[in-house]
Amino acid sequence: MNSNQPKWHGRQFHYQPEKSHVHPFLVALWNAVKEETDGSVDIEVLADNGGLKLSHLEIVDRVTRGEIEFYALMGSIMGPLVPAMNIQSLPFIFRNNDDVYSSMDGLLGDFLRKELQAKGIYLLPSGLMENGFRHIVTNNRPIYTAADLEGLSIRIPEGAVFEDTFKAFGANPVQLFVLELYEALRIGKLHAQENPLAIIDSLKLYEVTKYISMTSHMWSGFNIIGSLSFWESLPTNFQQIILKNVKKFVDLQRQHTINLNHTLSQSLQTKGMLINVADTSSFRAHLGKSFYQKWKNEVGAQAWDLLEAQVGKLT
Repeated sequence: MNSNQPKWHGRQFHYQPEKSHVHPFLVALWNAVKEETDGSVDIEVLADNGGLKLSHLEIVDRVTRGEIEFYALMGSIMGPLVPAMNIQSLPFIFRNNDDVYSSMDGLLGDFLRKELQAKGIYLLPSGLMENGFRHIVTNNRPIYTAADLEGLSIRIPEGAVFEDTFKAFGANPVQLFVLELYEALRIGKLHAQENPLAIIDSLKLYEVTKYISMTSHMWSGFNIIGSLSFWESLPTNFQQIILKNVKKFVDLQRQHTINLNHTLSQSLQTKGMLINVADTSSFRAHLGKSFYQKWKNEVGAQAWDLLEAQVGKLT
C-alpha cells in the first residue's frame, strides 16, 4: 500500500442536495478531519444519497453491516430499530431549539447512543444537525385549523409517528421518499407536504406549492450516525479529532440553519408563496392525552423521563 494512501477511507451519505444547509458543513467537517489526520481518515460526502435508490432503513442496514461508513438522517426513521428514536419527531414536544439541544446533547442523547450501539450503529455525540420546525405546505389552499386537514392527502416521511400524528389531525398521510416529493407535487399526485422552510427552499418546492401555513408542529434534524465496526477500527486519537470537528461544524450548521429559516419566511414570499400562521391549539386538541400516553409506552419510560427532565411534564 502506498504510504500516502488513506488508511480509513469511507463515505458519508445524506439525502439533501449539494446546495443545501447540510452538505457544505459535512464537507467542511470531513475535510478538517482529513487534514488533521494527515490524510489517514478520508471520508467522501455524497449528497442525494449518491444516487442510491434505497429507503432510509435499507441504507441504515448497510451502515450496520459496515458497507456505508456514515449517514445523516432523521431520528424517527430509525424508530423500527430503536423505538426511543421516535422522540425527536413527536408533535409539540419541543418549544424551541434549546429544548432540542439540551435533550439530545445531554442524558437523553447518551441513552439513545447506547440503544443504537446495540444495533451496530454509532450515534455521534453533538452530531444532531439542524433542519428546523416543520410547517404545512399546500398547493391549493391554506391551512388555518386542524379542520382544514380533514381528508387532505399530505406527504410524510417514513416513520410511524408521522403517520399517527396526521391521522389524528384527520388528514390522509402518504409516505413518500423526499427526493420524489417535487415531482409528486408537480404532477398533482399530492397537494400537500410538511417540512421546515429550509427544505422548501433547497428542494425548490416553491415552484410547485403556493401556501405555507406556519404550524411548527414538529422539530426535525439529521443525526450523524456511523458504522460501529468502522468507528471502533479507528485509533482513539482519530476518534477524538472526528468528535471535535463534529461539534465544531454541527454548531456552525445549527446556527446557520436557524438564521436561514428565519430569513426564508421573507424570501419565500418574494418567490410567490403566501404565508399564514395557523391556530395550533386546534391541532393540540386533536392529539389529547391518549396520543402522548401511547407514544410514552412506545418509546419507553426511561427515555420519556429523560425527555421530561428537560422539557417538563407532557402527560
